[in-house]
Amino acid sequence: MLVLVVHPGAELYGADRVTLESAAGLSAAGHTVVAALPEHGPLAAALESFGVRVVVSRMFVLRKQLLRPRNWPALMAAAVGGFVESWRLISRHRPDAAYVSTVVLPQWPMLLRLRRVPTVTHVHEAEADSLWALRAFLYAPQLWAHTVIANSRFTADLLRRTLPSLRRKIRVVANPIPGPPASAPPREHLDSIRIGYVGRLSPRKAPDVVVRALAVLRDRGRSARLEIVGDVFRGYEWYSAELRALITAEGLTEVVTTHGYDPDIWPHVAACDVMIVPSRTDESFGNTAVESVLGERPVIVSDLRGLREAVSEYPTSRIVPAGDAEAVADAVEDIIDTWSDVVSLAPAAAAEASARHSVETYRQTVAAAVENAAGPTNSAFMENSRP
Repeated sequence: MLVLVVHPGAELYGADRVTLESAAGLSAAGHTVVAALPEHGPLAAALESFGVRVVVSRMFVLRKQLLRPRNWPALMAAAVGGFVESWRLISRHRPDAAYVSTVVLPQWPMLLRLRRVPTVTHVHEAEADSLWALRAFLYAPQLWAHTVIANSRFTADLLRRTLPSLRRKIRVVANPIPGPPASAPPREHLDSIRIGYVGRLSPRKAPDVVVRALAVLRDRGRSARLEIVGDVFRGYEWYSAELRALITAEGLTEVVTTHGYDPDIWPHVAACDVMIVPSRTDESFGNTAVESVLGERPVIVSDLRGLREAVSEYPTSRIVPAGDAEAVADAVEDIIDTWSDVVSLAPAAAAEASARHSVETYRQTVAAAVENAAGPTNSAFMENSRP
């Protein structure tokens, strides 16, 4: 088949990497894969390395700022222009099936259904505290899809509660999360604790909580430093400035290093002793938290359902109230005080996470989901034609 993969960005954060593995799995299954992106970026080169053809095309991506009343004219213009260009793209490539990533591409499931293209959508977003009407608005386009993949039980449950008619379409598939290329065991002894944060710089992801926790630890007499890996999303530059101001105000400029965005996180994880995922609001899942476990590092996460689902079963994880810097500092001290146990438990936790989030299993599962959506005749043909 020719399969069209549609994704709303071109970076290499969580959902981007999941889409990369979905496309890689479809390509490995023998399909011709065309990936449509709205911009150039590192994801494009990564896709091409798996034999995927990348096309950059104007499309409607539903960003939060577009929902503000003053931006409604821009929203309407983007919606009309995106609809036209996306329709043309479908006409140009005539896909046999499609895979659409995330809920911020609301036009694509409808467009593909109108063009009679079997479609699998992949939902990575889940915020239980948001208004039902907002969730219904975001999830409603999934009704046009033939199959809906949810990245966690939490996401699936929220989809079902929001739109019960989606129930029969939903399938939970664990995210593919590759581990580091080489093992980097934790240090046997700690002289100073090295804390790491990897992810977006935004109020929602809350790296400011880690900065405040570092200040608490140093006030308690603990020798500690912080490595921050990540950058802001366009429009959130103000948060980066506030974060720098906080680091200066707390007197932490000598013990905080900011690395910016780096698609290769593993050297940074290896350089740290403990990783923190301090999100303030719901996360549908916690890829970065699992990556910490895969890197044989203890991880501290906010007490949010998606993050709990990601790492609560690993003995090297700690769960703290969201937004509570004192609780984060307490968890870091607990890890320091039980470091010998952490060191002994880390390899087994990493092995379990590797099995649970196998990239190969994920690729095969997504390829099968797309083939099944394309219909029993095609699925049987593909099954018989495989070696």
